[in-house]
Amino acid sequence: MQEGVQTVLVVLFDDVQSLDVTGPVEVFNGAELHRPGTYRIATVSADGRAVRTSSGLTLVPDHSFADAPAAHTLLVPGGAGTRRPDPRLVAWLREHGPRAERLVSVCTGALLLAEAGLLDGRRVTSHWSVCDRLARDHPAVEVDPDPIYIRDGHLATSAGVTSGIDLALALVEEDAGREVALSIARHLVVFLRRPGNQAQFSAQLAAQTAQREPLREVQQWITEHPGEDLTVEALAARARLSPRHFARAFQTETGMTPGRYVDRVRLEHARRLLEDTSDGVEEISRTCGYGTPEAMRRAFVRTLGAAPAEYRRRFRPAPTH
Repeated sequence: MQEGVQTVLVVLFDDVQSLDVTGPVEVFNGAELHRPGTYRIATVSADGRAVRTSSGLTLVPDHSFADAPAAHTLLVPGGAGTRRPDPRLVAWLREHGPRAERLVSVCTGALLLAEAGLLDGRRVTSHWSVCDRLARDHPAVEVDPDPIYIRDGHLATSAGVTSGIDLALALVEEDAGREVALSIARHLVVFLRRPGNQAQFSAQLAAQTAQREPLREVQQWITEHPGEDLTVEALAARARLSPRHFARAFQTETGMTPGRYVDRVRLEHARRLLEDTSDGVEEISRTCGYGTPEAMRRAFVRTLGAAPAEYRRRFRPAPTH
């Protein structure tokens, strides 16, 4: 746990995404309200003048680049303004980014950090829609489009918009403790915080919707019956196709294999049951089609980096009395 007041400096620019700014700021401010003396929050723009967000809101910064305070956490949001960034912003980030003890981007803010040369040799994420561009334009950067946020040393990058809240909650937990982070999450009515390696999309959103009706029906069946026999043979019979034809058609039309789709659906269903119910791990493993608690544990550790019991401990609200 960190000691002393930490300055969180948030960069502003025209066409910034307002929620990329206000989401994390509300989290850090919540921590300051719970534990005064934790954070000092400040905002900065190139010339200190007000900026207009992509949604039309006006934000008035506290500082210009010329008089900005030293930052413990330098937070760079995203938005349409990252497409053709102000050269002054990129130059300022190139100079001041390495000085921050913690460098954070939200959404397409990673594009600004990459343009400033601050992501080379690092593993990062960003909004799914720009990850291909980020990897193409900056080949020295290791881009992972799947997680909602990634920590790589003093660098932390997050995916689209609301994932900035998840990352900010993780940073607050690191700085001020778990109870403070959980209190903020409950106050903001977000379900605690999602683990960073949780996928940006649910299985249903990550996969395309199949064009042919029998395949769409199979997709829906999988979602509604995770505990059933979901082998390729069983699913092919439901679609009235041969297993080989079904597997090929499913991957062509949805963008993922039947097995991967089933794995995602089962994991998400198990996660929700751990978060929302008091059912035991053995019961949940049967309900979700894992068969044994050990099979479910392996799936959780492989994908989320935590066993089911640990996941529940971290991401289920504490009981209220």
